[in-house]
Amino acid sequence: MAQINTREIVLDILLELSGQTEYSNVLIGAALDKYDYLDSREKAFIKRVSEGTIERRIYLDYVLDQYSKTPVIKMKPLIRELLRMSVYQLLFMEHIPAAAVCNEAVKLAKKRRFQSLRGYVNGLLRNIARGRENIVLPDRQKDQTAFLSVSYSMPLWLVTHFSACYGEAACEKILRAYLERGAVSVRLDERLSEKEREELLAAWEAGGVKVRRHPYLPYAACLQGVSGIRALAGYREGRFFVQDVSSMLVVEAADICPGDTVIDVCAAPGGKALHAAAKLGGTGGVIACDVTSHKTDKIEENRARLGLENVSVRVQDARVRDDSLVGKADVLLADVPCSGLGVIGHKQDIKYRVTKESLAEIQTLQKDIITNVINYVKPGGILMYSTCTMNPGENEEMVAWICETFGLEPVSMKDRLPAALAEEAEQGMLQLLPGVHETDGFFLAKLRKK
Repeated sequence: MAQINTREIVLDILLELSGQTEYSNVLIGAALDKYDYLDSREKAFIKRVSEGTIERRIYLDYVLDQYSKTPVIKMKPLIRELLRMSVYQLLFMEHIPAAAVCNEAVKLAKKRRFQSLRGYVNGLLRNIARGRENIVLPDRQKDQTAFLSVSYSMPLWLVTHFSACYGEAACEKILRAYLERGAVSVRLDERLSEKEREELLAAWEAGGVKVRRHPYLPYAACLQGVSGIRALAGYREGRFFVQDVSSMLVVEAADICPGDTVIDVCAAPGGKALHAAAKLGGTGGVIACDVTSHKTDKIEENRARLGLENVSVRVQDARVRDDSLVGKADVLLADVPCSGLGVIGHKQDIKYRVTKESLAEIQTLQKDIITNVINYVKPGGILMYSTCTMNPGENEEMVAWICETFGLEPVSMKDRLPAALAEEAEQGMLQLLPGVHETDGFFLAKLRKK
């Protein structure tokens, strides 16, 4: 078998991503599946360089533009991605010798028919390697926004957006959190006793996983050093579910009671719907809907693994009325499509795709969904509205529109959420910010139908 060049795999991932056909986590996952026979170090290298190059793109381009006579924007696509990934290795992977980075880049340029640019690639990278200790960032005192944009590789307009909405101090905390290697959050099955939870966590620690109980919820844990979720003890038995704590808080705040009917209209992959089913303790029922069979298959797979019988799964577009659901929901979960600004830490390319225009466009879709699914809520029933973003237009302003248009009223979540969040949730809304709170960026609101 011909030797696999891991750097060439990274290059191909970056080139495919530049066509914006798919999100980076999907492309990287597909590549790792394709080359699953590689050893763990090679796969870790592919993942690290791919993710890191995407994550730090603005910073890398800033450095390249300081050293290259040809601006990044005018480079040939293959050379641009080759230089980005090479500079990432030079600046952020110091254990790799600079000579190796430069030599491998030159070899790849030649192999991919850019032999005439070998000298340019080699000279540019060697100059950056020599000067990497002396890179000068924009002057923070003269232009705070430019400094933050380059330092944290965030588009200028998003830096301005976060700063305007949440203040400069919170803005920098958010940007810093996006670049931190976050732990994997899991929800332990609430049907487990505390002793069983402790045994499960101990089994993970014995396997080399670093485990921390989350301070917000007794059944939430954070894991670091996980090589594969499916290989963890308890996975096949359905003893846990990978889910951010912010998502768990939605169900916690809903105050689901035995016998309730819960409808989740945008349910995939099923975290909140299955959490609600566990809260029901075998009573009542959860109807979990999503727009395609591909998505509902994921919910069904997770439902079966967790052994929850009080969940029915159906393909249903949240914009299309289902008469069988009208007036049925004691609790309606509506985690609507959004701009995704809260999960940039997991999907770094979101920050390059989202635009000011797209923020407005997504609000139209959100209103279409709410206009339809509000009919499913019983009089006196609860709508839990949520998004994984930080944008008042999709969050607080949307809640105001819902209340005004459909006669709903905010319900305090103070008594249902952990003490650390209680005061913020008193008015029936909670905006979670990465770096400020110990969760992803997320918004939730609890609204009662009068």
